[in-house]
Amino acid sequence: MRFPFPLSLDPLSFFVGFIVASIFWWIVTRSRPLIKEISENLKTQREEAQARRTSSVEENHRRITLRRAQGMHLAAPLFALDEILIEPRLLAPLPHIEPGGPIPSEDIVTQTLPYMPAWPELAAVYNAPTLSLEDALSGGTNLVVIGQPGAGKTVALARLASLAANRSETLGALKDIVPFLIHVADLRLPVNDTKDALNLLVETNSEHVSVLDLGRLPGFVQSCFRSGRALLLVDGFDELTPDGQQSVSDFLKLLLKEYPKIRVVVTGAPEYMDGLISLGFTPLALAAWNKQQESKFIQKWSELWTQFVAVEAWAQTGPEQVDPILLNAWLNTETRGLTPLELTLKIWGAYAGDALGPHTLEAIATHVRRLAPANTPIAALELLAMQVTLTGQPVFDPHKAREWVKQFETPEERSEETTGEEAEQSASEEPPTGRIGKKKTKTTPSPTPGLLGKLASSGLVVSHLNNKMRFVHPVFGGFLAGQALSGFKADETLLNQPDWAGKILAMRYLAAYGDASDLVKNMLEWSRLPMHRPMLTAARWLRDAPRDAPWRGKLMAALAELLQADGLPFALRGQAMAAFVASGDPGAATLFRQLTNTLSFELMKLLALGSGAMKDTKAVRTLEGMLQAPSLSARRAACLALVAIGTTEALEVVAKTLLNADEDLRRAAAEALANDPTEGHAMLKDGATLADILLRRAVVYGLARVDEPWSTELLQKMQVEDDQWVVRNSATEILDERAHVTQNPRVPRPLKPPAQNPWLIEFAGKQGVGIAPGSPATDVLLAALKSDKEEERIAALPYLKQNPNEGIVKQIYSVMYADHPEAREAAFITLWEIGASGFKLPHPTQYGFS
Repeated sequence: MRFPFPLSLDPLSFFVGFIVASIFWWIVTRSRPLIKEISENLKTQREEAQARRTSSVEENHRRITLRRAQGMHLAAPLFALDEILIEPRLLAPLPHIEPGGPIPSEDIVTQTLPYMPAWPELAAVYNAPTLSLEDALSGGTNLVVIGQPGAGKTVALARLASLAANRSETLGALKDIVPFLIHVADLRLPVNDTKDALNLLVETNSEHVSVLDLGRLPGFVQSCFRSGRALLLVDGFDELTPDGQQSVSDFLKLLLKEYPKIRVVVTGAPEYMDGLISLGFTPLALAAWNKQQESKFIQKWSELWTQFVAVEAWAQTGPEQVDPILLNAWLNTETRGLTPLELTLKIWGAYAGDALGPHTLEAIATHVRRLAPANTPIAALELLAMQVTLTGQPVFDPHKAREWVKQFETPEERSEETTGEEAEQSASEEPPTGRIGKKKTKTTPSPTPGLLGKLASSGLVVSHLNNKMRFVHPVFGGFLAGQALSGFKADETLLNQPDWAGKILAMRYLAAYGDASDLVKNMLEWSRLPMHRPMLTAARWLRDAPRDAPWRGKLMAALAELLQADGLPFALRGQAMAAFVASGDPGAATLFRQLTNTLSFELMKLLALGSGAMKDTKAVRTLEGMLQAPSLSARRAACLALVAIGTTEALEVVAKTLLNADEDLRRAAAEALANDPTEGHAMLKDGATLADILLRRAVVYGLARVDEPWSTELLQKMQVEDDQWVVRNSATEILDERAHVTQNPRVPRPLKPPAQNPWLIEFAGKQGVGIAPGSPATDVLLAALKSDKEEERIAALPYLKQNPNEGIVKQIYSVMYADHPEAREAAFITLWEIGASGFKLPHPTQYGFS
């Protein structure tokens, strides 16, 4: 290429240009940190501006959530939740075992009592270890709070929501977490896209926020979920059918995949948690109330009622008020085996003076009548509940429900219905609302006309988004359905349904009001290993059923057979014992005494625990003789039972044991006395001053189970002033353990990936194999399940439950049927979780186990 003009290079210009360029790039290079700092400052300013824009939304959201949570309990028309609350506690699960790690400390209760999350009532009798909701969350796992209907699961979620809304210091590192409290009935499921899943949460929360905050709500929700600051509290999962539960599980799977840092707590039932276990959720049972908590609740109710309710005009015109001291004395003798819901209704009826009778069923009937609109036929309520149950629709469409109860509506109600349907049709033509990135309009449940509208206004049923309704509590729906079904022959329809809360409750109350012989017969025929779920489900009917029910003897005989079946897991046989206790049948106490001549020490232990839970005073001498048994575990159970019975005669036997027995039994006696806050604690205080060295050392371990300031002070005094080093050392051991507990082994924590777990890597190395990152390492875990070391077998179980198949279940059966008690119980609990997650467990005989 040729240029039209010759090129000439000016040396001076070149030199000046070179110098200028060099200076320019030197300045740019030197200013890079400054530019980076300016960029970060601008980013921080944008984030702070975003935070300022959303802070008002967040504060309003917290305030609204707190107000909602304070009204999420049965007595909300009378008291705020915090005024009447007994702190919900969770039954502490089996401790996490890590091969080569520290050995968890145990006491008389953890060594003696089987872990039975489906029957927590026995744990309350013997003060088994529990966790606070805050402690359970601190481990980092998502939780399923399980319990029987009426156990207080909704209140537990409301308590968590209140703590989070108030930024409670008790939440520790989660203090600033933002609660999102929803009911499954408000969710339009199924969803297939993550954006749609988050839109659902925006939609459900838009019902409660002010119009001014609607436009900023989507951004606030997105910000909380993306940053991992969201605490999603999902109520009502336990009320759904299996199909409904699976839809909710799929919804949670979408959310957790996109936002893995959020925390989720769901309510569940011990028998069915479809889809949650495979997502890494940990089921924790709500602890039942012990006698002290029941008495505290009664006293709180008494004080609040006297101070606020009794002075109201409507209360003054009602029945004459009975002296609260007399009422409380009567109520404190009538609390055995009641759920918090049942106890609340019983107290309410006693103080309001409107109770239909003293029985638990009459307390429920009283509250249904209390909630029902005036002049509403009970037959209409029963028909509605029966149709909800038979059609398997815990969350139902009011349009269909109107057809069910139309015959009970008055002409005025039918007129309201016609007007209401026209309004609904007009509302349905409006465009959808609540979508992220679009203009928002506030969405609220539309008023429901006719009889259903009156039921919603009175509080017996609740209206939800998307034109859905449900009974305010499944117990009321089940109670009404059971009464209705007692006059119909619908056994086959019920039995053909998959298990869900409405079905189980309807059968329970049908058994109380009608003949459940065919139901029980079929459930006993279907009941089988490894869980015997149908039999144990029917066992909960015994308490309320007539004592002369024709099916009662057959069911109790089957339970007695399971109780005496040697070789089965202790926790399974323990559920049969717990069922006898829950029945309240005097024949159960007699059975326990008659079987105490057994040569099986495991059975002996269960019989002792059963006698104590039933407070069978006739068993005191039998239990005293059991203190001479060769088995230390049986002797421990006898000590616990005698303290639970609590009579002067029983406590004298324990005191004599504390003074004169061998060292192990003295320690058992002292630890058992810690369960008695009056006489037992007084004995421990006195024992700390006596001259007997073995007695004082045993008292140290008893004081370790007393969570009171005076106990710590007494231990500190013994640590310094006792003249025997063996006593001082024991006191020091207990105090050090209390002071340096950094990680409670019973708090559930996320599993490390197999490729990052030191013990599993070491085990795989010994097998000559490796673990690839991201691999489930199933073959290595199954090899660990066959290890000679019990701790390795136990540590492998939590991994294997997440993706079960028949091969894995077979190997877990081999652990359950082996002769190693700790591994056997851990295997049984693992199988329970697998079965509750929706996996159908094969019968053990299929693999040669008998």
